[in-house]
Amino acid sequence: MAVEEKKLKKVLSKFDLLFLALGAMLGWGWVVLSGTWITSAGSFGAVLAFAIGGFLVICVGLNYAELASAMPRVGGEHEYVHRALGENASFVASWAITLGYVSVATFEAVALPTVIDFLLPDYQAGYLWTIAGWDVHLNWVLIGSVGAVIITFINYLGLKQAAVLQTVFTLVIVAAGLLLIFGAGVNGEPANLTPHFIGGMGGVMAVLVMVPFLFVGFDVIPQVAEEANLPQAQIGKFLVISVIGAILFYIAIAIGVSLGMNQEQLGTTELATADAMGNLFGSAMFAKLLILGGVAGIITSWNSFVIGGSRVLYAMAKSGMLPSWFGRLHPKHHTPSNAVLFIGVLSMLAPLLGRSALVWIVDAGGLGIVVAYFLVAWSFIKLRKNEPDMERPFRAGKSPIFGYLALVLSFGFIALYFPGMPAALIWPYEWVMVGGWFLIGLYFFVRMRKGVYKESGVGM
Repeated sequence: MAVEEKKLKKVLSKFDLLFLALGAMLGWGWVVLSGTWITSAGSFGAVLAFAIGGFLVICVGLNYAELASAMPRVGGEHEYVHRALGENASFVASWAITLGYVSVATFEAVALPTVIDFLLPDYQAGYLWTIAGWDVHLNWVLIGSVGAVIITFINYLGLKQAAVLQTVFTLVIVAAGLLLIFGAGVNGEPANLTPHFIGGMGGVMAVLVMVPFLFVGFDVIPQVAEEANLPQAQIGKFLVISVIGAILFYIAIAIGVSLGMNQEQLGTTELATADAMGNLFGSAMFAKLLILGGVAGIITSWNSFVIGGSRVLYAMAKSGMLPSWFGRLHPKHHTPSNAVLFIGVLSMLAPLLGRSALVWIVDAGGLGIVVAYFLVAWSFIKLRKNEPDMERPFRAGKSPIFGYLALVLSFGFIALYFPGMPAALIWPYEWVMVGGWFLIGLYFFVRMRKGVYKESGVGM
């Protein structure tokens, strides 16, 4: 049976959409990276970095909000760029954002056993090999791989089941964050906020380059817009609300951790947010509660990006850009089951690279994300010019100013990943990841141009 004869189900409510995006953005990074933010830029410097980065994300998010409400179809970027810039650019945007989504899914598969290191020290057994100076053990790998199997299975069964999981664990994250903020307000030490700035704009830039990876997730809403059971204008509205919520959360965490630990303590901690919570309440038990909030963040990000990545691959297959295998909808569950399995298998394999892979995956995936953002901004501007009368239930301002701002800022972020820049990709690991993904994409692109996948009959 062809894909076109089956349809994705409209099963998502407005709260499902909100929690999908918010949970995607509030992953594990706020637990493990907060100390780096503050030691790199200072307490106020970190807040400034999130304010600037948040402005970029809002500009990009407004582009997405308008386009998602105008074209509420599965695939998100894939659809917008295809309509505005054509098939070739759509392939580039879709393949780039898929790199971002796959990178987060695989990141979480490595992050999960990393968290267990903090809760159960010295539990590792079954030495396998050493990669980049880090010993990989069998039981460590199995924790990440089994987690991948569970997340994949839930997404295979249906989007509504995945959305329920998302809501529960997002509420756990928010509760842990609010507890930290409450502790900082009651027991925080204002003297810990000094130094307010470290390294000037260089320090702020060091935090700023992390923003695309930390905030990626709001764009899961456009991926599932076709499965949302609510008015089109509200799709855009809830996307913007989710972005603002994540910005406020990250800024509050930065301030809370700053109030809970001084610079000397931040320099020696591995999990600054958890240790700050322990300091503020005077108990190691509270630190472990915070880590459980981080585990919830791993689950929500992982879940969201299996959802988002599988929908992009499905949309690409429907358009004749990828083999029809990726375009199969499950006859009973109405999920893009093969695309879900593909991302699930990559997640299961990721822990074999060991803990060192965390940084490589973040950087490689971040580049793919900002390339997609750039092309979406360009599409936003082009459609405003070429199709001014297109129905836009949610409109991001009268002029295309947010498109131009997103275009310039996205290009600036892309430049940061190249040699000589603060976030330059590490040779050879990160460049191999990006290069390998590029070569695989090039293979599919050439076959797409030859019409191979269109001729094969998508979803047969």
